[in-house]
Amino acid sequence: MSRQVNRPLSPHLQIYRWQISMLTSIAHRASGMVLSVGSIFLALWLIAAANGPEAFAGINGFAGSWFGQLLMFGWSFALFYHLCNGIRHLVWDVGVGLDLETARLTGYVAIGVAAALTLFVWIWAFIA
Repeated sequence: MSRQVNRPLSPHLQIYRWQISMLTSIAHRASGMVLSVGSIFLALWLIAAANGPEAFAGINGFAGSWFGQLLMFGWSFALFYHLCNGIRHLVWDVGVGLDLETARLTGYVAIGVAAALTLFVWIWAFIA
């Protein structure tokens, strides 16, 4: 005696249309992982600096290469994005900005401010 229960199926990504809130949620988690890996590199850089000029020259040579600079640019964007989106979440935690239009707008603002801060810091670093 088998009874079939007609329950609704959970929607999935083929049904949902991509929204900025979905993107910012996934990007927030990904930026946290990027920050973790970047922090390991930062720790290695500091350890090399403490171990003498030869060790520091090796890791600093990698950090100064075009690939190392590209990785650090991405790490700095992840840092600023995680910061901006974290502030957005703190505001949500007090119950402000939860309506769809404000959530959509603040998602774009978080990405834009993170990009602007990243560019500002890198331009300032090359000028100074």
